[in-house]
Amino acid sequence: MTEHANHSDVTKRNLQSRLNRIEGQVRAINRMIEEDVYCDDVLTQIRATRSALNGVASKLLEHHMKGCIMHKVEGGNEHEAMDELLVTFQKLMKD
Repeated sequence: MTEHANHSDVTKRNLQSRLNRIEGQVRAINRMIEEDVYCDDVLTQIRATRSALNGVASKLLEHHMKGCIMHKVEGGNEHEAMDELLVTFQKLMKD
């Protein structure tokens, strides 16, 4: 059985907007490499892109904890919810 997040339309639009900006940032990095832009400037753009991705991950984690995990806790599945949350944090901690 596949679970679904059930994001609200507002949440989806917010995340998609953030991801569209990140996509633009990645394309800009590609152009910078192609145009032999100074390495430090490219690294600055990479850092900004990574920060933006972390922002998306943070929003998704917040939604996951307040929605998906709480739904399981309220349904009496506290152990399953905590195990899932631990796995989620482990995924985020990997490089």
